[in-house]
Formats: sequence, C-alpha cells, structure tokens
Amino acid sequence: MIKIKVPATSANVGVGFDCLGLAVSFYSTVSFEESSTRLEITGCPTEFQTEDNLVYKAFVKGCDYLDKPVPNVKISIDTDIPVARGLGSSSTCIVAGLKAASVWFDNAISTDQLLVLATEMEGHPDNVTPAILGGLCVSFLDDNNRPVVVKYDVNTQLNFVALIPNYEVSTREARKVLPKTMRYADTIHQVSRCAVMTKALEAGDADLIHEACDDRMHEPYRAKLIPDYAHAKAISEQSNGTMYISGSGSTLMAITANEKSAEAIFKNASAAFPDWKIRKMAVDLTGVQSEVIERGKVLHR
Repeated sequence: MIKIKVPATSANVGVGFDCLGLAVSFYSTVSFEESSTRLEITGCPTEFQTEDNLVYKAFVKGCDYLDKPVPNVKISIDTDIPVARGLGSSSTCIVAGLKAASVWFDNAISTDQLLVLATEMEGHPDNVTPAILGGLCVSFLDDNNRPVVVKYDVNTQLNFVALIPNYEVSTREARKVLPKTMRYADTIHQVSRCAVMTKALEAGDADLIHEACDDRMHEPYRAKLIPDYAHAKAISEQSNGTMYISGSGSTLMAITANEKSAEAIFKNASAAFPDWKIRKMAVDLTGVQSEVIERGKVLHR
C-alpha cells in the first residue's frame, strides 16, 4: 500500500495575489493499493467515487506521463480539508494522485516534473507548489508555461490560526468581483509589500508582517463575499494578530508572534463563531510525503 500525506495550503498570504502560497499543518491522507476491480474509492461522497474523482484523474495523468498502464486501484481518502474554503483542497487531490503514480512506479516522476504536471492540472502554481515543497513558495509561469518557484523559510516562532466559516466562497465568484485594472500607485504599493512580506515571514517580524499585509488587489473586494470578515478581523487585531483571506476564501488566516496571542484568537473566535472550525496551525516545512507499507511495516518513505 502507498500512503500519501499532503498539507493544505493558504494562497496569496494577503499581498501575494496568485504568486504566494504557504503550506500549513492541516492534512489530507490518501492511500492507494492494488484492487481486483478497475477502481474503488472510499472516504468521499458517493457521487465522487467515479473516474472523475480528482485524485484518480491525477493518478491517471501520472501514469500516462510515464507511459505506464493505469493499474486497478483502490483509493482511500481521509481528509478534513473542506472544499471551497481557500485551503487548497483541489491541490491536495492533484498532488496526492500524481505523487502516488510516481511512487507506484519507483519514484519515476521528479519533483520538478511533479510541479509541472500539478500546475497543468490546477491551472496555476500558487497552491500546488507549497503542497509539494512545503514552506512559503513564490511562483510564476515562464514563457513556456512552466512554473518557476522560489521557496522561503518561515520563522518557527510564528503561530497561525485558521478561521474556517461554515459557508463557502466560490472561486468563480471571487474572481468575478475583482476589478479589471489597477492604478500604478496601487501596483507599486502591492509589489513593494509582497517583497517585504517574504522577508518578514522569514524573520518572524510580526510588526513588519502587519505593516506589509495591506492588500489593495483582491481583499477589499473579496471581503464583501465574507459577511463576518470585519468581525473576524477585529478579533484578530484585538490580540495583535494579522489577518488575511486564505486563497479566495472563505477561510481567514491570522498570524501571531506567539502562542499566547494565538490562543486568545482561538478562544475569542470560537466563542464568536460557534459553527465555524477554528484551528491553530503551524507551517508545514516538508510538503507532500509518501510511505510504502507492506503487512503493516513501512518499507520506505
């Protein structure tokens, strides 16, 4: 049996629209093993237990890339990562399937090619790159539509609290509300703060993170799709946190300098939003991981 563990991701990190992505300690685990039938899928709603399942489609893509026949496979999905909440649920599916195909055929897909294949499926690299590499990733597509990625360290003293509403925000709707153009002044504002944010996260400088996390590109527009945005932000800032919209939402991510502030946000947000999932997180520095298990023993990772 092959077991794949993929971290959730938090894209944009405020000012890094479509280029910054962060892997966080919230995981999807997917197991793959030989089956007597063409395809078995468990752990997800019945309507997704088909060949259109994104995990299986990624597995097939990996097999096709290697020019290998797609084996009969049983896929078991174990995840708490909610769909359409801005935590990279589709990226975890894509990365899990591709990585499983690689491991199935003796790790035949390199990390660089895994990035290319995952980006082809997702359409953009900001979520799949941290899911594969871990940490904070800055990425863009070059002239040949291939991902270029730089990975940054994130200071381990920083704490993250995810405020996950009990309602979705459609990525399509989140794109529709964005303006078609930006003023030069706003563009300069954005680019400078995005550059500073990478260093601020690396240094663990909470004051600099707060100063840099002033987005003018998407959050002012997407915040209107999240009815509780202002209330959640007030809770975060009351405890010296810096909050941003994770991906296109609806999840809101707070960054704090210490455990005490993170605990205060967790406590106050849990009281204010009893129907939400509030989770304290760390940055995942490893990215996708795999195990090959036989008769209960891990043969290799």
